[in-house]
Amino acid sequence: MLLGYVYKLKTTQVQELELDRWLSMLFFQYNWNLKDRRYHYEASQQDWASHQNFPVVSCPLTCSISRFPASGEVYKDKPNKKGYREVRNAGQIQDAELKNLKKARPWYKECNSTALQQNIKRLDKAYQSFWKEGKGFPKPKCRSKFRSFTITNISNKDITENGIYISKLGWVSYFNSRPIPEGFIVKSATLRRKANGWYISIKIEDKSVPQKVEVNPEEVKTVIGLDTRLTKKIHCADGSQTENPRFATNKKSKQRLRILSRRASRKKNKSNKKGNAKKGKNKNKAYKILGNFHLKIKNKREAFEWKTANNYVKKADAIIDEKLNIKGMKSRCKPKKDDNGQFVKNGQSRKTGLNRSISDASWLGMHTKIRVMAEKSSKLIYQTNPKYTSQKCRNCGHIDKDNRDGEKFICVNCGHIEHADIGAAKTIRDKGITELGLAVRCKYPAKYKKKLVLGDSQEPLQLNLGLVMHETPTPELTGANSIVSTVGKRRRPPRPSKRGRRGSGNQLGKQLSLFNLDEMVNT
Repeated sequence: MLLGYVYKLKTTQVQELELDRWLSMLFFQYNWNLKDRRYHYEASQQDWASHQNFPVVSCPLTCSISRFPASGEVYKDKPNKKGYREVRNAGQIQDAELKNLKKARPWYKECNSTALQQNIKRLDKAYQSFWKEGKGFPKPKCRSKFRSFTITNISNKDITENGIYISKLGWVSYFNSRPIPEGFIVKSATLRRKANGWYISIKIEDKSVPQKVEVNPEEVKTVIGLDTRLTKKIHCADGSQTENPRFATNKKSKQRLRILSRRASRKKNKSNKKGNAKKGKNKNKAYKILGNFHLKIKNKREAFEWKTANNYVKKADAIIDEKLNIKGMKSRCKPKKDDNGQFVKNGQSRKTGLNRSISDASWLGMHTKIRVMAEKSSKLIYQTNPKYTSQKCRNCGHIDKDNRDGEKFICVNCGHIEHADIGAAKTIRDKGITELGLAVRCKYPAKYKKKLVLGDSQEPLQLNLGLVMHETPTPELTGANSIVSTVGKRRRPPRPSKRGRRGSGNQLGKQLSLFNLDEMVNT
């Protein structure tokens, strides 16, 4: 099992400056390696004689023959078992050139060696995501957004109750919020800079513990379905709803963010002797306050999501969730043109507020935390396609977008009425049960018991709004039920006996309403 434990570091001023210096060196190394790969790849795709604008020497004899070329030795130093030298890829070439980098720039010797190696693997991962997963082409990093790096030369003995030893940096104090479990081995650590200081995320592993426990569908007895919205964060099939706190888009937070952003942007920059603009101290302080406020919102949101995920996982043996295309929902609207070829309004300005609300609701984060909590609790988690789940009638199966009017669902075919989002959660639950092949009994809750049983009484019950009707139930052994009504009389509530049972002459007071006669049965 792989786990990640996060701790906050108590860095000194000297250690903070050194870590910032490491970030700067790794930032320049990443961008230089990316530029080097781009130049060699473009040079290998064109005629070698036309490469006057490229700062590399490229010809059929000197050009790298690998798919992702880079400047350096193409072939490995040692031959393999068959006697010939294998070809290196771009990552291996740049990794082998680290010794030459430290000779040309001696200050790179002061940086952690594994951090330089993992920085190259970070670029390799970006290229693999582009070629295999269809993501965007790797772009140069911005210094303000380059905030983390990974080291691998760390073990269990380097972590004590009082500090963590980091090679080339020394012992660093930290907040020991929880100990590392016995049997787990430290694999790597990622140091990340946030608005309020430095954090370290330690990756630990124990191969004897399985990462995910397989759940037998036959053992599943209870199932819940979850529907995600903006008015309420989550609607559950059992009728419960979770409020959407809107940590970043409520009135108070938006006003505070607007003030802090305006205050930071108005601070003046200072210029050095060469005329280059640079952030002043007051501007840095203002942006630090703004960053702390964003971090506070993030911490509140994550704490709320973990608590909510834990509550929903405890409810049933299986959780059916919806698989949302959040990236597609937040994509920009297609441009529109009129007959003259001029661009007209396409609704993107209105969609900006919707995208901001979706980001604040953190649908992806909520779904991820539910999945993690379900796997840790050995619960079955499954995602189904939410297509037409909020437009399909649960009574007749008619699908029409006119069935839904806000949070109300009124079928235009049969007139079925229910809460739209809770009905969608029930549809998601039933759809997941069908796809997984679970028992049909999972669709239905426990048997419904009415609080008031009239039996065979032929006396009509008169309902009056605002009047109190007192019922005196007859013992079940007599086989007869009678109701004695007293209108307009105020009586004290019955006093329980010492044994915790009601006396024989006590009467039960109950308020009857035309709009809440019986409890609804969740089907």
